[in-house]
Amino acid sequence: MPTICMKTDTIKIFTLTLIFAFGLSHAAKAQVSETGQTGKNYISTGMPILLIAPDARAGALGDVGAASSPDAYSSHWNGAKYAFIKNSFGLSTTYTPWLRNLGVSDMNLLYLGGYARINNRSTVALSLRYFSLGDIEHTGEEGEVLGQMHPNEFSVDATYAMRLGDNLSIAATGRLNHSDLTNGQDVGTETTKAANSLAADVGLYYQNAAGQDGEYALGLLISNLGAKLSYSDDNTRNEFLPANLRLGGRYTYNLDSYNTISAMLDINKLLVATPPVREEGESEAEYRARYNDYYNLGSVQSAIQALYSAPGGFSEKLQELQFSLGAEYWYNQTFALRAGYFFEHKNKGGRQYLTIGAGIKYNVFAFDLSYLVPTTKFSTNPLTNTIRISLSVDFTSDKK
Repeated sequence: MPTICMKTDTIKIFTLTLIFAFGLSHAAKAQVSETGQTGKNYISTGMPILLIAPDARAGALGDVGAASSPDAYSSHWNGAKYAFIKNSFGLSTTYTPWLRNLGVSDMNLLYLGGYARINNRSTVALSLRYFSLGDIEHTGEEGEVLGQMHPNEFSVDATYAMRLGDNLSIAATGRLNHSDLTNGQDVGTETTKAANSLAADVGLYYQNAAGQDGEYALGLLISNLGAKLSYSDDNTRNEFLPANLRLGGRYTYNLDSYNTISAMLDINKLLVATPPVREEGESEAEYRARYNDYYNLGSVQSAIQALYSAPGGFSEKLQELQFSLGAEYWYNQTFALRAGYFFEHKNKGGRQYLTIGAGIKYNVFAFDLSYLVPTTKFSTNPLTNTIRISLSVDFTSDKK
């Protein structure tokens, strides 16, 4: 049977990467099956990369973005913000190293995007997100090299945003997802394939002046609603997309004509049904049957069930909420300092981290940096101690 090994010295890196890429679903199923409900009941999905902040600005704000001020990266956080963007045209790009804390040097996330204002009410945008898992050698039982693998994932977005009035806007985003983790190689007895899926986002955004001293805003985004991902011909093992509900708010206060501060809060809830757990006295066959029923749920049915049903009841639903808190300071709209915090319950993944960063604007150019520091003793965040870099260019109608 062919095996797969990575060109780095440590097999642990490949193991963590593979688990992250496939979403921990089958490992989690085996653990719960054997031990029953232990408090930890993770929700796993395919292409979790769709939830990763694509820009350094939001990455420095604890992954806040539903109601942050509009910028070139709004298609990920809330496309409806584009309707209020001040510039006429813009381009953006972000480079994010992956697993650098573990010594991996050939994995990264690249984001490219652009937007254009059609008129005073409408804006369109396009973006590309590309995730490279590096190079992997595919070898046989005797160690002979059978070929090189280049696993990767990408998504392509198209967004249309429209103002419904002076303070309210709406947006729709269509998304093409592609996930190729094995390049068609056999894994065990199965022949794998690349998974493709179509998905959509719907966003609402409201902003209003809070007197002459500031502004407040509210944002709502439902994202990644679409067809499930199939990595093989076995249709009983299709993976859910990471459908998500994001609700956020922002308050901006103008200290004076030069200094501005903003406070932001986002609350996230995965719109993926909570996996079942083995009940006391339940046989293995009965539990497996219920688990198969879970994987046979449709995307819409799963999203609706995610709002009200969990093995642990309402208390477990509360544990599935994720909180992002961010603060941003601008001096003369030229220099920014940012900080944020992200919290996820220990029974639902346990990601908890502090983020910091800075930004500089000069003429039409904006340059942003962010840095992530875990606040838990055992962190598996792939961005631990990683610097992210973003560059954007925004033009007004009188600047060519």
